[in-house]
Amino acid sequence: MSFPDKETVLAFLKENPHATSKQDIARGLKVKGRERHTLRAILKELETDGTLTKTGKRAWAQSDQPPPTCVIRFERTNKDGELVARAFGKEGAYGPDIIFDGYAGRARGRAPGVGDRGLARVKETSGVWTARLLKLFEERDEERPVTGIYINIARGGRVKPASRKVKHELHIREADRNGAEDGDLVLARPLPQRGYGPVRAQIVEILGRQEDPRAASLLAIAGHNIPTEFPNGVVEQAQSAKPADVPRTDLRETPLITIDPVDARDHDDAVFAEALEDGFRVIVAIADVSAFVTNDSLLDREALNRGNSTYFPDRVVPMLPFELSADACSLKQGQDRHCMAVEIKFDHSGTKRSHRFMRAIMRSAGALSYEEAQQAIDGEPADRSKTLLDTVLKPLWSAYAALSNAREKRGPLDLDLPERKVEIGEDGSVAGIRTKERFDAHKLIEEFMIQANVCAAETLEQKKSVFLYRVHDAPSDAKIAALSEYLKTLDIKWPLGERTQTHRFNRLLSDFEDTENAEAVSEIVLRTQSQAIYSPENIGHFGLNLKKYAHFTSPIRRYSDLIVHRALITAHGFGPDGLSEKQSVQLEEIAEHLVRTERRSMAAEREATDRYLAHFLADRVGAEFAGRITGVTASGLFVRLDETGADGFCPASQISDEYWAYSAQAQALIGD
Repeated sequence: MSFPDKETVLAFLKENPHATSKQDIARGLKVKGRERHTLRAILKELETDGTLTKTGKRAWAQSDQPPPTCVIRFERTNKDGELVARAFGKEGAYGPDIIFDGYAGRARGRAPGVGDRGLARVKETSGVWTARLLKLFEERDEERPVTGIYINIARGGRVKPASRKVKHELHIREADRNGAEDGDLVLARPLPQRGYGPVRAQIVEILGRQEDPRAASLLAIAGHNIPTEFPNGVVEQAQSAKPADVPRTDLRETPLITIDPVDARDHDDAVFAEALEDGFRVIVAIADVSAFVTNDSLLDREALNRGNSTYFPDRVVPMLPFELSADACSLKQGQDRHCMAVEIKFDHSGTKRSHRFMRAIMRSAGALSYEEAQQAIDGEPADRSKTLLDTVLKPLWSAYAALSNAREKRGPLDLDLPERKVEIGEDGSVAGIRTKERFDAHKLIEEFMIQANVCAAETLEQKKSVFLYRVHDAPSDAKIAALSEYLKTLDIKWPLGERTQTHRFNRLLSDFEDTENAEAVSEIVLRTQSQAIYSPENIGHFGLNLKKYAHFTSPIRRYSDLIVHRALITAHGFGPDGLSEKQSVQLEEIAEHLVRTERRSMAAEREATDRYLAHFLADRVGAEFAGRITGVTASGLFVRLDETGADGFCPASQISDEYWAYSAQAQALIGD
């Protein structure tokens, strides 16, 4: 028998799983000269019969046993909510299921999700394979799942991508169709490509039908990889979750009320105010989510993976299962609920004199909508707001009046842009588009929440706790320079070199408030601002003009707030369920992950709204609308319609037959 042979090669690989390259195998077996040709033929034969899997250009691994260090791809979650991966090579996934067991050693990174790939150390213990990540890879665009419409063709089909960013259609073989029918909305994952030619893909999920009125949200959810289904283990934990048994302050006799949108499904904040001789006492109570979501549990890991809830015109994709978000944690009227509360005392000028946090139990005295609360204050109380008017609502508005004075002195950025609401009919179609009304009731709740968030940041700083700030940097020099150039076209001078302050922007907005350029100036001021992010390091919040700020008031829908709650519990000794040591040292990575999930949700929400607007306007092609130019490029104009807020693009070639020159300085197209 010639050397080497199949048995020798397989025996060597079993004893030396680290040896995956042809060079490693040849060196280990002391293969020389012509024997290398024999080894190459054996490796090819073992690959063909499925015994070995090709993991690289000149690398192999046993198909039923991943090497100790290998690339893995996360494929699904099991019934216990654990991430399940498989080894991943040049020909795709291979080998047994591998349970994700965190990062290895000091390696750190964001929480992986289904579809992610990374380099991991893999081991087998009592028949169970586990992996600890060394590095999580960033997914390349050509590997991302694509949402689109499946179209039948001979011997398979093709997927027409929903996103214009994907420039090519995907070709689906019959074996990769997975039951998709003509006109289905599908999620397709590109397959490894060899050379040039059509991009092949496999249908991994059927989302619905193209004609379904709710397709807009389905496409946005799938296109941005927003997880919708909770693993069985996570749901079971939510159903059986019991609140932490800790000492609590009894606030059930204090008439705290919730004020929310009329269609709110969850209520995570309640407020109360009373007049004192020298000012006001305000209590802001927030759902005690940390009492139900245990550190590093399946429920906690799933909440962190999602990062936040995502809101669409026709549905919400929650961060927590509905058993918690809409029931056990929601501050429902007339029901005992666990909460984290802060009592704040202000003087008559709205200046804070003191505050203290408490872990409490409360019973909401009323659940009002913004409209109901405002109507009651305006002298038209409905039946359920009438009993709360004198005892609860009027003291709240008196305290808000004092806080408003302090807010004006502080001078936060005063951008009040109109917000459109897409109204969905019972059949899922768009019933109409309206501008959301903004009442004093909205501003009252917003200001009370800001004050509670400031108190959280101040307390945690004072107690030298680690936590996540909500920070907002001042505009960059480049953006200020662009703003200055634009304002020159309106004969406004914006001196460069001076320290950028919010009051300068507010003065600019005020100067144009009642002019035809009001919306354009508001738009350019908005674009000049940086984006707010989460960070364990504080740089202040430019937009709110605050030195210290954290998110404390929405733990049902934001994981960042849950981090702050846990930090407060630890800082005050409120119980054993505070911020864990593991999370304390991972705050930087958690902050980066939460910024990504927040922006992912914002992009998905915006895309769904745009799609609904397009559906709404589909039967009005050729109609005339009033609109405003919101942006200018060398190729055309961005226009926003006044009636619906829909955004569109008008190519320069369609404005008229003349030649249009682009002036970046003037932000204008100038006809010849």
